[in-house]
Amino acid sequence: MKTLTRVVPHIRWMIRRDMPEVVDIERAAFPNPWVEDDFLRCLRQRNCIGMVAERDDRLIGFTLYELHKDRVHVLNFAVAPEWRRRGVGSNMVAKLKDKLSSHRRGTLSLNISDANLSAQLFLRCHGFRAVSVLRGYYPDTGDDAYRMEFAVGATP
Repeated sequence: MKTLTRVVPHIRWMIRRDMPEVVDIERAAFPNPWVEDDFLRCLRQRNCIGMVAERDDRLIGFTLYELHKDRVHVLNFAVAPEWRRRGVGSNMVAKLKDKLSSHRRGTLSLNISDANLSAQLFLRCHGFRAVSVLRGYYPDTGDDAYRMEFAVGATP
């Protein structure tokens, strides 16, 4: 079995010229991907922020999140398939968790398809817990989602 080398990506703010690579990663990651206009509409919102992970001047992951008074809510999160299981997602989760301690927000939340078992397991490994089921959350498929949360000070 091939052993994957862990990497430590450079994580920075998302900018407009990242969009083609972000959309490519999105298409590879999800059956009903966002399009560029979805990303741009989100980023125009005052409380929406995007970050990208890069390695050797190539984007290998991204996340978009909203800052709220008491929490950070992740809207979208993906790692390019060839870079998964190499620490990229873990580094991005660590950056998101940093937003909690430095900004007095106590909870990091996101909604995950009930069919996306690998994402659910990844999040559980990082201390997230399913707190509710969102019935029919995905309008295009009617699939349910789990609201998963990480709370500062919670025991794993």
